[in-house]
Amino acid sequence: MQSISEAAAYALRFINQTHQSVFLTGKAGTGKTTLLREIIATTHKNTVVVAPTGIAALNAGGVTIHSMFQLPFGGFIPDNSAPQFSDSIKFETKATLRRHFKMSGQKRAVIKNMELLIIDEVSMLRADLLDAMDFMMQTVRRKSSPFGGVQVLFIGDLLQLPPIIRDEEWRTLRNYYRGKFFFHAHVIQQYPPLYIELSKIYRQTDDRFISVLNNLRNNQITREDIQTLNEFVNPDFDLKVNKGYITLTTHNAKADVMNAQSLEDLEGNQMSFLPAITGDFPEKIYPIDPNLHLKVGAQIMFVKNDLSFEKNYFNGKMGIVKTMTSKEIWVHFPDEDKMIEVEKYEWQNIRYNVNEMTKEIEEEVLGSFVHYPIKLAWAITVHKSQGLTFDKAVLDVSRVFLPGQAYVALSRLRSLNGLILLSPMQMNGISNDQEVMEYAENKASDEVLENALKRETKNFILNYLKNCFDWNELAQEWRNHQFSYNEEAENSPKAKHALWAKNQVGVIWQLLEPSSKFLVQLDKLFHNEQLELNHISDRINAAFNYFMEPMDKLVYEILWKIEEAKRLKKAKGFYEELVLLDDLQTRAVLQLMKAKLMIEVLVKGETISKEKLTSAEIKQYKINKVERVFEDFKKANITLIDDEKDAERYTSNSKKTGKKEPKKSTIEETYELWLEKKTVQEIATIRKFTQETILGHLTKLIQSKTITIDEVFAEDKLQALSEAFEGYKEETVSPLKEKYGDEFTWEELRMFKASLNVK
Repeated sequence: MQSISEAAAYALRFINQTHQSVFLTGKAGTGKTTLLREIIATTHKNTVVVAPTGIAALNAGGVTIHSMFQLPFGGFIPDNSAPQFSDSIKFETKATLRRHFKMSGQKRAVIKNMELLIIDEVSMLRADLLDAMDFMMQTVRRKSSPFGGVQVLFIGDLLQLPPIIRDEEWRTLRNYYRGKFFFHAHVIQQYPPLYIELSKIYRQTDDRFISVLNNLRNNQITREDIQTLNEFVNPDFDLKVNKGYITLTTHNAKADVMNAQSLEDLEGNQMSFLPAITGDFPEKIYPIDPNLHLKVGAQIMFVKNDLSFEKNYFNGKMGIVKTMTSKEIWVHFPDEDKMIEVEKYEWQNIRYNVNEMTKEIEEEVLGSFVHYPIKLAWAITVHKSQGLTFDKAVLDVSRVFLPGQAYVALSRLRSLNGLILLSPMQMNGISNDQEVMEYAENKASDEVLENALKRETKNFILNYLKNCFDWNELAQEWRNHQFSYNEEAENSPKAKHALWAKNQVGVIWQLLEPSSKFLVQLDKLFHNEQLELNHISDRINAAFNYFMEPMDKLVYEILWKIEEAKRLKKAKGFYEELVLLDDLQTRAVLQLMKAKLMIEVLVKGETISKEKLTSAEIKQYKINKVERVFEDFKKANITLIDDEKDAERYTSNSKKTGKKEPKKSTIEETYELWLEKKTVQEIATIRKFTQETILGHLTKLIQSKTITIDEVFAEDKLQALSEAFEGYKEETVSPLKEKYGDEFTWEELRMFKASLNVK
């Protein structure tokens, strides 16, 4: 982040160096989305991002709550009862969720390895849904602590979109909940998150406007504030004469009619543009209308921020379509007298997986939706304007405000100078939800934040280190595995390995007594007000040296046994049990290694971050161990079914493994595959994009001097393109396309033009 407020800095520190759950809120324009990206990029914790709706999840770069936690769409009653309900209303209880809803091994693995859960757009999150999430996480993780011991970051502005509960649902739910918001959930009532509010406003700089918005937000609107707003009433405002204004209204139908009629009123031919959709991308999460209808002169707005260095547009920026072809859209910004070509944006539908080697949570792209990130913008609903920023807007909503709607509508604007009201504001009916206002009183002061950060950081470090040396659950899993041999028939493939299991259980059991003593020692070391970090470091290193060898040997033993099991027929169950043990044992060893890094960071007085809590040794540990076991196994010449195809019997569907790298941009990912000499078609298939999208990436790589045009085209093609562009000065390549027809594709012309601008 270029600049960060004190509250944002606190939020980052609470996430990275405590286990404290946090509610992060702030007025419109305070940078919640920017901070979310910063947290995801810098946290050392295994992180999952969820949101209440498909589009909200897509925009946050995550998945929906229902899909992540395998939850039905009915309401949730937070007890074990089995009440009777009508056919039109369906409720789940703890009993029905436990009994009926099965979760895939993949999702269970993600939930078990999760350390930080981020819930975006929390204003829309129902209290009962949050309790259902809490129940599922406790069940899967087998821990009775809130959310199964996972830290939760709630992000959102409660004065924006509220949760939706039908009246007939609420008649039942009100017997269990005091209200519908997330903070009414039982888990939040019992374990409230720390309330951090971002207060520095980046969207508005007009002090008079900021004062009105603050009063409106806090239900302290005055007659003077209303008078200030009503200075901008203009019932005869002519939108056709005054270009660049967008009308905010309360109803979808009215906004749709205004946009359609305004487009119809323009002269010229209408063109339609469709998205390129690849892989799995359900219609219900389409981020924008797939059918984009435009004419030259159409008023549009961008629905995403420009991710490039140029930053030509932002979410909500208005422009006018200047020219277009079937493959090009050029937009003019009148206030800047600037014209740009609109580039397509890539939305990705993802799911989370656990990397088998590093136990880190990673994203897997299931499908993509590539389209121009623009929409008609003569009108939009207040509801859909959330997150957008407008320089000029007409408000046609003054008499029909719901709680909070006045604030949402007005806070879209940068300043009062861009405001037009079609009718005067009224004092009545524009107050915010009183429950939300009361909850806002929980906002933590700077003193509370500072004291909590100090206390929770100390607790986090102690608990982090203790978890690294507490193997009671791991030992119990080993013991369960040993007892499972008693149920096997004597001639089963698994039975003859019972002695091996007994020996390994003996190893882990012998470690429990010294590890328990060390946990007591850690408690004593952290009991002092001032931590003696150098002494703690000495003890951690001594414990690491004592425990690492036997723990590491157990990983080796499991991987060896897995190599055997892979070559046994009718032993899939045995193999899967070993894989589960391997997952737990490897995680324990990696945690040991991270404990060593953690104390090194603290002794140096450095900030805990993703970079500081990983190393090449950690990233490569499992990979190196697997390779060593495989080589040793081959040398031992075990006389089992020695056919590598048989060895893949239970592993052919396993996920790709390897070390986790920092998340790369979409263009960087294409470039890496290009370096591997993959063809455009191969890259498109691997990345679940169209070839046109990949060629667009290559154009960007040429512009940035990452690759050269002669790496893409043969000499004869380059010569022909060079002759075609000789003396050519136009911004758009459409005249050349019209002149040469099928001799050159649009992508070839764009790439060559990009190469001419590289100096």
